[in-house]
Parts: sequence; C-alpha cells; structure tokens
Amino acid sequence: MIPSPKVPTYDLQPEMSAAAVGEDVAKTIATGKYEFVMCNFAPPDMVGHTGVLDKAVIGVEATDAAIGVILEACKANNYGLFITSDHGNAEVMLTEDGKPVTSHTTNPVPFIGYDPEGKMQFNRKEGEMSDVAPTMLTYMGLDIPEDMKGKSFV
Repeated sequence: MIPSPKVPTYDLQPEMSAAAVGEDVAKTIATGKYEFVMCNFAPPDMVGHTGVLDKAVIGVEATDAAIGVILEACKANNYGLFITSDHGNAEVMLTEDGKPVTSHTTNPVPFIGYDPEGKMQFNRKEGEMSDVAPTMLTYMGLDIPEDMKGKSFV
C-alpha cells in the first residue's frame, strides 16, 4: 500500500501519491502473478473536499496520468482495465455564485472498460454500482453469484 502524503490539507500536495500508486500497480500487473488487481485513487475525492478548484484540477490530472501508466501496463501484459468511481466530487467545485463545494455529488459517474483484444463491447450506457462486479466477473469468464443483483455491461 502506498501511503497518502502527511500534509494538513491535500490542496497543499494535490497530486498526493497518484504517480507512486500508478507505478506500483503497473509493476504488479507486469509480474503476471494476479488475475485481478484493484486500486483506488484518492486525489479527485480528497482534494475535491478542500474546495480549491485549481488544486483539484492538479489532483485530477495526476490521477489521469497515473491511469495512463496503468493502461500501458495493461496493454503490454494483456490485462483488461475498468475505471469507475462510487461518487463524484471534483466535477462540481463551485456553486453558481462562486462558493466552494466540498461535498460528494450524486452525479452519474463513468464506467469505462478496456479490453486488450478489442472484443469487449458494453451493451448499454447507464447502470448502477451493483453492475460493476458482474461486469468484471463476466469479462473474466467467472460465474456471477445468484445473490448479486446487478447486471453485466458485457
């Protein structure tokens, strides 16, 4: 596990540990040891909570760059990649009158899939968080447990 930086507030180091997380995940993928690798990027959420827009942009850009490193590792090692979030935050940083928004949003979040063979096709554009695990299980060729109520996107 890569620790978060020790700063009073994350707007003081908005990239947090995104690059280190991306590199660590890429190295883990390259080992080929695991069929499934999962990580969480904190900057868009944690820097979003500060309400400092320009710093949230830096946090999002650092996360985007780190996901790019992971994507390249997925391409090089024949891994699929799924990207999503459980809530929004950094996409709405200011109210209409310019005041900071520091809370989570209820906006829909993207769910993106990459298949190195180019065969995976999502069958719809909207879903729920409960659809994420069934989608990943289907992609991996594993059975979806009966108690999972979500529906696969593939």
